[in-house]
Amino acid sequence: MKQVEIEFKNMLTQTEYERLLHFFAVQPEQIITLRNDYFDTADFSIKKLQSALRIRETSQYIECTLKEADTANRSIETTIPLSAVEAQQMRNTGIPPLPIKKHLQSKGVDPTTIACFGSLTTERVELPYHGGTLVLDHTFYLQKEDFEVEYEAADEKIGATIFSEFLHKQQIPKRATDKKIARFNYALHAQKG
Repeated sequence: MKQVEIEFKNMLTQTEYERLLHFFAVQPEQIITLRNDYFDTADFSIKKLQSALRIRETSQYIECTLKEADTANRSIETTIPLSAVEAQQMRNTGIPPLPIKKHLQSKGVDPTTIACFGSLTTERVELPYHGGTLVLDHTFYLQKEDFEVEYEAADEKIGATIFSEFLHKQQIPKRATDKKIARFNYALHAQKG
């Protein structure tokens, strides 16, 4: 299934994150745990296409998603549901489901060279907010952790305004925020020296 995702991101301090949990009266049962396994080739062919390939697993579902950047805040996502067996096969072989495999081949990526290069875990809260979804994430990877807020909207211009107003109201400074996979990659390269 293909869909357009429009999202805005901002890194948070732990204090800001905890303040937002309190502000929205988030209960422990609202927090879901996501496991994300990221895939690419040794020479980062998928990343070079401004794309990312992952398996996301929660207690409710498992899916494979190819995210392709369209603009700074918009991406095209192709998502295929997976069974636990299919997910494990992809973790072992790197080969994604057929529609994604064919699409990557059409972009010059050899699916047999794809491998899982890392995993991260996110504790996520999703809240309805001004016609979109506000997302609070606490993410763990490579002995690191970070905090961010995202706003997912149906319209890029309106979403940008709502998110900017949200940050202003919450007295959170705008911070340059890389995608999780990029933060993971930086940490991985730093770990390797």
